[in-house]
Amino acid sequence: MFGRHFHGGRHGGPHSREPFGFHGHPGHGHHGRGGRMGGRFFDHGDLRFVVLKLIAEKPSHGYELIKAVEQASGGAYNPSPGVIYPTLTLLEELGYVVASDAGGGKKLYTITAEGEAFLETNAQPVRGLFERMADAASRSTAFSPQILRARENLKTALRLKLMGGALTAEQVAAVAKALDDAAGVIEQI
Repeated sequence: MFGRHFHGGRHGGPHSREPFGFHGHPGHGHHGRGGRMGGRFFDHGDLRFVVLKLIAEKPSHGYELIKAVEQASGGAYNPSPGVIYPTLTLLEELGYVVASDAGGGKKLYTITAEGEAFLETNAQPVRGLFERMADAASRSTAFSPQILRARENLKTALRLKLMGGALTAEQVAAVAKALDDAAGVIEQI
């Protein structure tokens, strides 16, 4: 699944000794959305380094890791569960993390000694990834206090309205119009 689109050798192929497909030079000088050409924030394999480093700093659940990556990148990258959970499974299969039952169907991921050794061996590329994420965060306004407050206020109001019971057709139409109007205003700014 991971690293298999490379054709073996040192780039993370199926028989590679580098399970993350990382070839020692983060950044590569690409530009585009999120600083990456082709719309990718991370190069192949980079997210696994980031997730492993975050787990080393604090044992976490998958959802916490999604939020930690989003926050570290200043909102420039928000990994989906469909990206995070397979990454966690791979890290577990490689013996770099262990998962324990945290209740409520959640798993708490903790780094192993092998994972710590792997991070230490790759300290420079990992540092480069976090520097790139910090740079993206410093240029991002996604986490400005005013926008965060307003976004959370909207999410709370919407959640309370939708959980408050069945809405009439008129209420559904009014909520949809208010959201569409807000989106239109934001697009025009």
